[in-house]
Amino acid sequence: MARIHRPEPTALVCGISGQDGAYLAAHLLDQGYRVVGTSRDPSACDRHGLATLGIERRVVIRALAPNDLAATVALLESVRPDEVYNLSGQSSIALSFEQPGLTFQSITVATVNLLESVRVAQLPTRLFFAGSTAMYGENGGEPVDESTAAHPGDPYALAKAAAFAQVEQYRRLHGLWACTGILSNHESPLRPERFVTQKITAAACRIAAGDTQPLALGDLSVERDWGWAPEYVVAMHAMLRAERPEDFVIATGVSVPLETFVAEVFARLGLDWRDHVVRDERLLRRGEVRRLQADPGRAAEHLGWRAETMIGDVARRMVEAKLFSDRATIRRAA
Repeated sequence: MARIHRPEPTALVCGISGQDGAYLAAHLLDQGYRVVGTSRDPSACDRHGLATLGIERRVVIRALAPNDLAATVALLESVRPDEVYNLSGQSSIALSFEQPGLTFQSITVATVNLLESVRVAQLPTRLFFAGSTAMYGENGGEPVDESTAAHPGDPYALAKAAAFAQVEQYRRLHGLWACTGILSNHESPLRPERFVTQKITAAACRIAAGDTQPLALGDLSVERDWGWAPEYVVAMHAMLRAERPEDFVIATGVSVPLETFVAEVFARLGLDWRDHVVRDERLLRRGEVRRLQADPGRAAEHLGWRAETMIGDVARRMVEAKLFSDRATIRRAA
């Protein structure tokens, strides 16, 4: 089936209400796209991120229950997107232990339904799945890349690994133009406070304003590769504009202990974190991966994409956005 010629390409963003969905929508709009997002209930969709970036009225939100294959096929046939970005699903590792079934279904069923819908509708659509370096699990701290075997250590990572395999299978067996971005941790002011980086930023700002309640954290020695979300969505788009569908690790290539991020945030506010942070054993996570380091070399070589914002600037931008929580500041942070 020939691709329908339009004055502007159309992108369907599943998970548009989240951090990545909002930044991706803004990037695609800047590139001249028509952007359609999905929500189970468009009337109740959380549009905070879209509104913060000033694009709420520039996107269309359509109803979609990701576990409904027939509805997914109908939506794709109606929208006929040139590109589909699957950023949806339960994204908290901690919550995945409490709700493993929901986590697995929200990530894997939604992914296979989108893949199957593209196949059934016979559309020339290119599909991106937001994977995670979490699927690699504990590997002794060695850098992971696209060839590293998955060894998931929690329900969230297991679901991401399964969906990653689904994408590869549909590409290999059915010839779909589908790929996975294997994303390391990436942050921004649009993160809710259930994520540790925003929890730290919000608490530090409250303490700087006079709050005497200390910040309780778990293990500060765990090492992760933290990047800047607005840069990562550029990589997502670049992957779908490549000549052929390939999976890429998207990361900064630098891993640091959580303590480093904590210290950077508090230092931006003129505080010594050691005076305000306490260890809470209840916050220690089961099966915690000690160190995750990613090698984004192939993305640099084949996509020309490199992360530019390292942990110190991530901390600075998140603090600035929290202190001056207005749209202009967050737009500049992006």
